[in-house]
Amino acid sequence: MRSFSLSCMILILFAAVVQAEPGARPSNPTAWHPPLAVDAETLKILEEVNSLNAYQVPNLPLKTDENYAHTSRDLEPFRHVTPYKRHFLEQMEYYGAGRTIPEPEDVKTVKIGFIGPIEPTVSVATGGKSHNEELLGKKMLQGCVLAIEEANAQGGYLRRNIPFELVVSNDNGLWGSSGNEIIKQAYKDNVWAILGTIDGANSHIAIRVALKAEVPMMNSGDMDPTFIETNIPWVFRCVGDDRQMNYLLADYLFRKLKMKRVGIIRASNRYGRFGVREIRDSARRLGYPIPIEMAYQLGQTDFSLHLDRIQAANVDAVVHWGNADDGARILNQMRARGMNQPFFVCDRCVSREFVEIAGKNADGVIGCYPWNPDRKDPKLDAFRERFRKRFENDEKFGKDAEVETYSAHAYDGMNMLIWAIQVAGLNRAKIRDVLAYRTQPWPGVTGDIIFSAAMDDIGEVYLAKYENGRWRYYSREDLAIPRGPQRPPGDRGELIASPQNP
Repeated sequence: MRSFSLSCMILILFAAVVQAEPGARPSNPTAWHPPLAVDAETLKILEEVNSLNAYQVPNLPLKTDENYAHTSRDLEPFRHVTPYKRHFLEQMEYYGAGRTIPEPEDVKTVKIGFIGPIEPTVSVATGGKSHNEELLGKKMLQGCVLAIEEANAQGGYLRRNIPFELVVSNDNGLWGSSGNEIIKQAYKDNVWAILGTIDGANSHIAIRVALKAEVPMMNSGDMDPTFIETNIPWVFRCVGDDRQMNYLLADYLFRKLKMKRVGIIRASNRYGRFGVREIRDSARRLGYPIPIEMAYQLGQTDFSLHLDRIQAANVDAVVHWGNADDGARILNQMRARGMNQPFFVCDRCVSREFVEIAGKNADGVIGCYPWNPDRKDPKLDAFRERFRKRFENDEKFGKDAEVETYSAHAYDGMNMLIWAIQVAGLNRAKIRDVLAYRTQPWPGVTGDIIFSAAMDDIGEVYLAKYENGRWRYYSREDLAIPRGPQRPPGDRGELIASPQNP
């Protein structure tokens, strides 16, 4: 009898090994059907990822780009030589076994994480006091709250008829704390995906922990160009970054306006330092190196030393990268001393706060912006109305019912995660897959969100100009801003001139 039992066990183990061989696939790959209508591409993705065993990766095409982030040929580093390898042009794959983990049965709610600065803090990473970054974090949280509530009103997680739950963590800005929050959300709270955060340094830490925990992470508030250059297959960004906005501003300054001497004044934190990097590099590569770059402490009130040196540099224009209140004070002090150069700002300054502090000096200021909130779109109008009704009497958020960049992009990012969970089921790897392999733009309230091979939003960005008492938004085409020469498809040698740059 013992011999017979041992033989049975051996046969069972042998069968299990045969089933798990790299070439073998589950016998019923079509068992999962999404509980909502999806397109043929998504169905193909689901069929493929559900047919895999633990040793296999999807046999689906990876995204590939001709050049990184729409970079013009004359703005590329080392453009005069052919490098051994160009990075960020091919999508990263996830090779792990997570796709075979079954959906748990004992789930009462479907948890999605949020991490963002929602309380004032003091941190070296953010340059001292968080200095209003918590206001941006609260707007981001509003967008997520509305998306979750709307999903629950439509039935929650449709496969199980259970609600979604938002698990909120404060990103307090202390070095490494964001990593601790990701660990808590991934292993204690058991979230299926996470949205956050804003600060560049903390975002970098968070996504490295998300890589180890194998949890999808959507970013809607960190515009740091290097965020996506970590090549982590679990990371997505649904907002245009500072690289895209820098390229547009550089083309406007140097190709259209023919500026030769542009000065920079920026915050002395990671946001300011990395925010102007592509402006500085683009200016040098186009033959107009930045003659002066001054950094200031956040919350500083007297900019005399900075402006003395910028004035002495005899610049044609000034670019500011930092928070809205700092930018407005700099502008006021410039105008008070007779400095009338055009003033260009980052997206954080395209705000009501900047205008309230700058007053009449705000007229003519031009800023970068990752979307066009004036777009004629019934979907955007309806979102604004729902947002207003939800938050106009909410004491928790200070009755702030204004839609801006951080709330709108967080709403889009959270809806992308909700959609992926509905489609893929409760499996982190499959949630990641349906987002990563999607080739169609996501139709967000902020416009079409188009993922590059690096999973970064490469949709159109804009310039905003304050005129006639309001911000107005202009595309590259609206302002006839010429582009630099582009690389020909499949060829890394000769230049192609754009129609505007013959």
